[in-house]
Amino acid sequence: MNDRSEHIARRARDLYRRASHDIDPAVAGRLRAARREAMAGPSTSTAGRLLLPAGAFAVLALAALLIWPQAPRPASTMAPAMATIALGDADSDLPPDADSADPAMVEHLQFYAWLADDTGKASQR
Repeated sequence: MNDRSEHIARRARDLYRRASHDIDPAVAGRLRAARREAMAGPSTSTAGRLLLPAGAFAVLALAALLIWPQAPRPASTMAPAMATIALGDADSDLPPDADSADPAMVEHLQFYAWLADDTGKASQR
């Protein structure tokens, strides 16, 4: 250290000592209490000790639910019945019943009507 920095450090120490001697006793007591509280460290509460294991358990339960494989669902018995009905109706000129028709086909009924009209016009050309 050079002379200038030693002089500044000595002056700062003197100012601190004078200020600490001139402090009000009530303020000094509060400062000592705050220092003791700060030196005691963080207080551990019961809620804080319980939240950590409970949170870890909740995370593990959520991860288990997300990772756990879904139970296989039984195959629908409706699919083979629909296939036999569709094969039986393939030769008829009548449209299928509403109960046995494919829902996707019913949704696009106008397209199929247009397609039937267009193929009739194409064969006449």
